[in-house]
Amino acid sequence: MSKTSKKSSTKSSETAKDAVPENPALPPMVVNGQYIKDLSFEAPGTPAIFARLKDKEPEINVNVNVNAQGLEKNLFEIVLHIKSECKTAEDVAFICELVYGGVFTLNVPQEHLEPMLLIECPRMLFPFARNIVADVTRDGGFPPLLLNMVDFVAMYQKQLQEHQTAGNGGEGAAEG
Repeated sequence: MSKTSKKSSTKSSETAKDAVPENPALPPMVVNGQYIKDLSFEAPGTPAIFARLKDKEPEINVNVNVNAQGLEKNLFEIVLHIKSECKTAEDVAFICELVYGGVFTLNVPQEHLEPMLLIECPRMLFPFARNIVADVTRDGGFPPLLLNMVDFVAMYQKQLQEHQTAGNGGEGAAEG
């Protein structure tokens, strides 16, 4: 059984207000670079955990967070935080944490900026981050952890709903 939780956030900056394109011929999105900011893999129970994994199916929890911040006019850093934890009962098989970033130039109108930052940019980064997690877990002696695709639209909509609920003092909150 696996549990997945997702969270997104933006850090407002004055550069976001300047995101309206000066030249409509510019592409709406340019990926300037992608990089690993931080990568950690721990397998504290090895080698004994390998025998326990044969007898019992592990529980894998994955958390995905998205952060965005303005760097300068039309230039933004998007960071995916992915934490995966594999356990059997109380024993930890492995913990994999990846902070994967990208720098994007966005030439979109202001009303499209936030969805670009929290949906489209993470969608571009995620396949690369997914591959890194699979490679690291495989290289750590475990089957590769193939992360399911993340619905960044649903994450964004959930964030909007949470902000609206917080703004309404909790009125109209959906029960789940």
